[in-house]
Amino acid sequence: MKNKGFTLIELMITVAIVGILVAVALPAYTNYSNRGKITDALAALGDYRVKMEQYFQDNRNYGTVNAACPVTLAASTYFTYSCTVGASTPTVSYTATATSIAGAVGRTAGDYAYTINEANAKGTTAFKGDAVTKTCWVIRGGEC
Repeated sequence: MKNKGFTLIELMITVAIVGILVAVALPAYTNYSNRGKITDALAALGDYRVKMEQYFQDNRNYGTVNAACPVTLAASTYFTYSCTVGASTPTVSYTATATSIAGAVGRTAGDYAYTINEANAKGTTAFKGDAVTKTCWVIRGGEC
């Protein structure tokens, strides 16, 4: 009598192979997904800079020193946006920041943080929870 079906060993080997594939594929997919969310934040910061320059053309300043910027961005599911106006010679300056929200991009709030200012100087202050200071926008693996 010949039984048809799988033995327990065959089933366990299959489960082990699937487990290994998931262990490799899931982090790669998570990084891929995060990069897509990061590009949304970088596009929003670029848009924010354009709006601040339009404000400057209309008002000849970026707003009140040591206060929030007069232009706001729409709310995002993945990042919070903030902007402060600072004093610099000879005109007022600003720095806009995008900071990741907990669980949306990365595990904790602030895993990713990007900045841009009136001189179009871009910066990365946090990437995957590591405190980095780069003068560019890091999108993956420390690369600009």
